[in-house]
Amino acid sequence: MSELRVVLVDDHALFRSGARAELGDAVEIVGEAASVDEALAVIRAARPDVVLLDVHLPGGAGGGGAEVAATLGRELPQARFLALSVSDAAEDVVAVIRAGARGYVTKSITAADLVEAVERVAEGDAVFSPRLAGFVLDAFGAALGDVAAADDELDSLTAREQEVMRLIARGYTYREVASALFISIKTVETHVSAVLRKLQLSNRSELTRWAARRNLL
Repeated sequence: MSELRVVLVDDHALFRSGARAELGDAVEIVGEAASVDEALAVIRAARPDVVLLDVHLPGGAGGGGAEVAATLGRELPQARFLALSVSDAAEDVVAVIRAGARGYVTKSITAADLVEAVERVAEGDAVFSPRLAGFVLDAFGAALGDVAAADDELDSLTAREQEVMRLIARGYTYREVASALFISIKTVETHVSAVLRKLQLSNRSELTRWAARRNLL
């Protein structure tokens, strides 16, 4: 059994059953939910690596999958959200990505491609069905350009250093970062020191400004 832990969120039990079968032993399904409220409770309890998230869900304040991602994005920064929906409407794609999802694929995706998408999102990649990528580029063109310009600097940081950098830049305390990433406060301090040294910055205020200019918050 894979160590990759996944929660399935979809209001159709038949689809959840099918997705579970398609994912097979490639991942460990640690929870399922059929509404916004159920999703919030299950994800908080299970603390998965990846959430497969339908866009249109009942409950909550009516925001569907985007509401789930936005609500839990700061609370559980280690969890990655991958939208999986029958909808390929631009407004749905943009809304859930703005809320913090790392990717968006449609339910026509093959089992093999779904497994690959989950694994890539877990590793921090952004994954989109080909037709949907254009919506994201149109909506986030300016921001993506800024991020691209920062690629060389980001590449100097390890994946863990990037996670720590984003949380510190968003105002998390060392203790909160340690709790969110399940590491010690001493390890957080070590990562922050490395980030500041590699980016040639003096303190967390400069780090926040650096991240904000590059749309990394």
